[in-house]
Amino acid sequence: MIEKRKKDLPHRLQNSISAVFRQSSADRLYIPLISGRDREIATMAESKENYDLTPRVAPNLDRHLVFPILEFLQERQLYPDEQILKFKIELLNKTNMVDYAMDIHKSLYHTEEAPPDMMERRGEVVARLKSLEEAAAPLVTFLLNPNAVQELRADKQYNLQMLKERYQIGPDQIEALYQYAKFQFECGNYSGAADYLYQYRTLCSNLERSLSALWGKLASEILMQNWDIALEELNRLKEIIDSKSFASPLNQVQNRIWLMHWGLYIFFNHDNGRTQIIDLFNQDKYLNAIQTSAPHLLRYLATAFIVNKRRRPQLKEFIKVIQQEHYSYKDPIVEFLACVFVNYDFDGAQKKMKECEEVIVNDPFLGKRVEDGNFSTVPLRDEFLENARLFIFETYCRIHQRIDMGVLAEKLNLNYEEAERWIVNLIRTSKLDAKIDSESGTVIMEPTQPNVHEQLINHTKALSGRTYKLVTQLLEHTQGQAAR
Repeated sequence: MIEKRKKDLPHRLQNSISAVFRQSSADRLYIPLISGRDREIATMAESKENYDLTPRVAPNLDRHLVFPILEFLQERQLYPDEQILKFKIELLNKTNMVDYAMDIHKSLYHTEEAPPDMMERRGEVVARLKSLEEAAAPLVTFLLNPNAVQELRADKQYNLQMLKERYQIGPDQIEALYQYAKFQFECGNYSGAADYLYQYRTLCSNLERSLSALWGKLASEILMQNWDIALEELNRLKEIIDSKSFASPLNQVQNRIWLMHWGLYIFFNHDNGRTQIIDLFNQDKYLNAIQTSAPHLLRYLATAFIVNKRRRPQLKEFIKVIQQEHYSYKDPIVEFLACVFVNYDFDGAQKKMKECEEVIVNDPFLGKRVEDGNFSTVPLRDEFLENARLFIFETYCRIHQRIDMGVLAEKLNLNYEEAERWIVNLIRTSKLDAKIDSESGTVIMEPTQPNVHEQLINHTKALSGRTYKLVTQLLEHTQGQAAR
């Protein structure tokens, strides 16, 4: 049973989650901006007690995406409820979810009355919502008419001309739809915001504004937990970020970092997410961004590698990255891999396994709980520990031919009977070529001759990925030369 710890919510953490959003010229209203103060927080070491990465993750998220993290921290009782509630109010003050803020205020201060400034703010929000609704009404009415929508085509210019001539809908009404969608998002109506932002993108001819709408659409789908649609929007954003010409390379790197942080919600909830996170994070450009600006994301990539047996061939290259980042970032999950595959420190790996369990159950992305009757479990933790033991066992067996069962049980964090059952199960499922000598209490590894066909398969598994990278680099180089 892992001990629950309560402590003060770090003051600098409060500043970090209060990250402002880029609003110059009303563009990119869904993209967070990391200020100088936030950069200081982003480099702050995580709590040694529960390895909470919130101070590092929050500055890279939209304000609304922070709420699920706060809900998780409150449920796990990692911080006092009072501070979490105050923090929620601070976040809500920068949104239009005034009713929600009033409810939290009443709960926090045990009162039936909301403060006058909140009541005044509520009136302003209602008035502004009505004004935006009226401005967007002509286009919204058109979009709600199925017969009228059928007149739209794939050609944006045709659509804009048709709307202008037949329905007197011009750029002002299209801009009003964007503002109305954004306001709906700030009010917490993510379903309405997603619908309007989708329609806006089909009519928008401004690439920058269209990109901003796509960020908003992605945030809305994440908050509604529409993981399939969210993954589609994430991939669409990735294509734009990788192909778009940014004002500076740093802007492009920052967009990639934001994309990876937002994607954490999807990758650890989507059925195929653990494969998708490796496909994205392990690409050279994204892995470079992680190493230079967001090394804490190595925790999630390492976790995906450990629980994803199909990506073992790529693990060797990732171990090299861990060796490179050993002095710049430390995390129990990353250090576990280093203990097993770099240092062959099995005692250290055993200790790290215990820390990894605590990390997983207290991480908002990894610690998802599933209720089963009167019991609550964390599926990823169980899957992680099973694969971690297998990693230790496989590596230990490569070094030793005859292994004492008691020693092995200690390395695996199991008692003698549990270790024996676990190894027997491996032998039965053909995952282990060995036999157990019950009299001497040892596991005897059977000598295996290398299979030529298996060697060929293992050496060619990563060939398609390497070929893709090489072709991409050649195309980028050719396009760069043509641009000059």
